[in-house]
Amino acid sequence: MDITNFVVSARNQALLYGDYSTYHKQLAKKLLSCRKRLNISVKSRGKFNKKGDYSEVTSERIAEDHAYLHLILLTAERDWAHAMELKAVHSTDAKGIAGRTRIHIISRLNKAARIADRLVDLLSASSATGANNVDQLEAKAYAALLRGAENFERHNWEQCLKSYAVARIIYSALSSVKSPDTVKDLLSETIDPSIRYAAYQLKIPRTQAIPTIARKAFPSDSALTEQVNTLDSSLLKQSGADAQKDQAGASSAPQTIDWRSRKVKIEDAAIAVALASTEAATARLAERLASSDVVLPKEMAAAYDEVLIASQDAADVTKHAIDELKEEGVSQNDPRTQSLQITRTAVNYQMISWRIGRNRVLSGDHDGALLDSAPNTTRKAKKETEKEASAKKPKHEAPGRQIARLKEKVVLYDATLQSLDSIKELPGVAADEDLQKQLDATYKYFHALKSLSIARSHSLAGNSVNALALIKFALNECELSAAVLADQMSTAEDGAPLNIEVRNSDVQFLSNLLKGELQRSRALVEIDNIKAKSQSTGAKSNPPLVHRLFEYPAEGADLENLVSYPPKMEPIPVKPLFFDVAWNYIDYPGQAPAAAPKQEAQETEQATPKKKGWFGFGRG
Repeated sequence: MDITNFVVSARNQALLYGDYSTYHKQLAKKLLSCRKRLNISVKSRGKFNKKGDYSEVTSERIAEDHAYLHLILLTAERDWAHAMELKAVHSTDAKGIAGRTRIHIISRLNKAARIADRLVDLLSASSATGANNVDQLEAKAYAALLRGAENFERHNWEQCLKSYAVARIIYSALSSVKSPDTVKDLLSETIDPSIRYAAYQLKIPRTQAIPTIARKAFPSDSALTEQVNTLDSSLLKQSGADAQKDQAGASSAPQTIDWRSRKVKIEDAAIAVALASTEAATARLAERLASSDVVLPKEMAAAYDEVLIASQDAADVTKHAIDELKEEGVSQNDPRTQSLQITRTAVNYQMISWRIGRNRVLSGDHDGALLDSAPNTTRKAKKETEKEASAKKPKHEAPGRQIARLKEKVVLYDATLQSLDSIKELPGVAADEDLQKQLDATYKYFHALKSLSIARSHSLAGNSVNALALIKFALNECELSAAVLADQMSTAEDGAPLNIEVRNSDVQFLSNLLKGELQRSRALVEIDNIKAKSQSTGAKSNPPLVHRLFEYPAEGADLENLVSYPPKMEPIPVKPLFFDVAWNYIDYPGQAPAAAPKQEAQETEQATPKKKGWFGFGRG
């Protein structure tokens, strides 16, 4: 029957693009379509049925067609959506929700809960409806969810806690047989905050975790307990310590947290559980990085994901606890609020620290200071690199490929610098001068690495002057960073997972590397200057001006290059006229001897008759 998925998917789909008013209108249309399909729609001028269409539904009809089940669910959801719509509209009222509006909201929720109870009664006859244990538990959880919302508006905190406890325990049990994502939003956004607020109103200590509170408030119903144990027998049998152990993955949750020589007591059980989970994830990270299976930078970075998720959860839980105190009207000067603010700064600093450590791992060895330390994408690429390194003539990478990998490093350095800036915005950091100096020094260290990568890109592109300027700037940044970090006593051990803490050895390695790169860049600039000078000098090797008189000197004549001096023996073009005359006196084999030119000319003149008159016309 899948009651939970039917309700949750309909809510998520409607609220994704609209609000409760949109959901209310959609439910009205779906309900009308369902009535027409079942042939129970009210005709025009028909008699009004006060009890509603759900009163005609029986167990046998549900067994025949599950559309009758959907009819009951849509009716209950319509009343719930109407109540939530009224609550959202009047949530900004100056006096809050009171008077007739509050009565109307409670009335809608009460009707929705009664319809859901009707569904529980119908499905309890499993022989008639064919409902199994999971279907019955889903119906009971849905009814408890609506009843808890009604008691919440009535300010009946004890019954509210019991109803939400039933819903939480059942949905937690159902997560073992259904997809956890189906009920995840219900637990995190609706049930858990309501349980925490009801527990606060009942003066239950905040040190108790929500699963423990729900387990204690669960009613002693033997039939319901048996149904839950059928799915998960450990939910109702665990003690509070065991529950924390299962959630945190540690033997005991921490009771205090240290931050900058301050020790704060953790009073919220959810924060303690989240911190224990972070410590367990950190231990697993160290073990995984120490193993030989993780060799590539991307594999090392993937090992950080679990720690980052646990740290983010701790930060979210701490923020949620602070928001709850604000809603309760607790002032900022209250010791509880001050303790939570310090805890929030500590957990956020830890989360950002691991995020920076992940970026450092992705950059390569020595934080990407070496040119060939860019991350390899696959194990095959790493093996090929090792083969090329062992070969006598390693294969050089194309400049375009090297520049692309340097751009990837620059992106990682930018992300690290942004993370360092976000730390300065945390509460209490601006007033800590020592921490500010340490953060500034760390910022300069990564800024120097970024400048080094950009300088190498300019060098590969042939801009040696730009590369020299950037290298000099990076060296200055590194020296300023080393002057501060040298006084800081590093607590990180060799081989420990990288985080925000920069060791003095890392800064010294970068400083020595930059000094060598600076000398190399100066040499490249000097070579480029010599080449440019030789090219400008080579322009004077053009032919002298006397040989280029047919060219117009647009930039002026070079008066120092008029003629070749000292003169050199050079061939000159001469027309061979004497060869044409000598041809007439040469006897070639197979030809008659050549006569003298003068005699031949006379004979030709005698043989040709003379012409008279104009143009040869006239008298003879």
